[in-house]
Amino acid sequence: MLRYITRRLVYMIITLWLIVTFTFVLMKNLPGDPFGEDSTKMTAEARKVLYAQYGLDKPLWEQYLKYMNNVIHGDLGVSFQFPTRKVTDIIHQGFPASLELGLWALLISITIGLILGIIASLNHNKGADIGAMFTAVIGISIPSFVLGPLLSYFVGVKWGILPPGMWTGPSSRILPAIALSFGTIAILARLMRTSMLDVLNQDYIKTAKAKGLSQSSIVVRHTLRNAILPVVTVLGPIFVNLITGTLVIEQVFVVPGLGRHFVQSIYSNDYTMITGLTIFYSVLLVSILFITDIIYGFIDPRIRLSKGGSK
Repeated sequence: MLRYITRRLVYMIITLWLIVTFTFVLMKNLPGDPFGEDSTKMTAEARKVLYAQYGLDKPLWEQYLKYMNNVIHGDLGVSFQFPTRKVTDIIHQGFPASLELGLWALLISITIGLILGIIASLNHNKGADIGAMFTAVIGISIPSFVLGPLLSYFVGVKWGILPPGMWTGPSSRILPAIALSFGTIAILARLMRTSMLDVLNQDYIKTAKAKGLSQSSIVVRHTLRNAILPVVTVLGPIFVNLITGTLVIEQVFVVPGLGRHFVQSIYSNDYTMITGLTIFYSVLLVSILFITDIIYGFIDPRIRLSKGGSK
């Protein structure tokens, strides 16, 4: 197991290094000027001072080495938009709201998605199966940027059941979490249904039925553990996708997350903000994938054994 974990850790470090490098190179090739090259409000001398202040007047290789050193020490630089604020401070301020919204959406997605998938598989080609899959199709068909405004207007404004927006209390989290999780519910439901049907057709399940075990015992003790493995595999990327996919939802429900900073940084060519947020989300994604791989290895020892990581 130690060898398996070490190998995954090495892969994670190499992946992060490649992401940081490619992000740095891509940002340097963006069109435009972060300090407004076409603006008449800034003189060439003032722009030269700003370039020197942020180290943009140095050779590209020197900028890269300095940036890599800063990233290793947890320094993502100072925002071009907000010269008095570090990117890490902005992330520290905005990420909790995005994280909380993502966790709410993940909880709703797992709960409803797995229940729908299990019900559909146990009632294959019956009314419950058709109803669950119809719900899943609707979930995939309606994007969050359409569902969010609809929920905000009807549930929040017209009917007054829940707050239509603002990040003011626990009740204000419900509508944006539902809007964000709707598509993920459909994905998990379909995945769980497919996995459950595959497991239910295995020989050991037929043997368990032949022994006279009850349906509930077969599902709980033999089916779920094996059927949930594909779901565990995708939970990491899904979680990060929920956190990073809150852009429109944050705008609709006025959530003080990182989405607005990311959009503004792209419009203004804020190199440090773009690279900082990209690296932050990449570290988050790769770390969660690493944890998912470890959990997967514990759930199914065949994974680490097949990769030579049993010791």
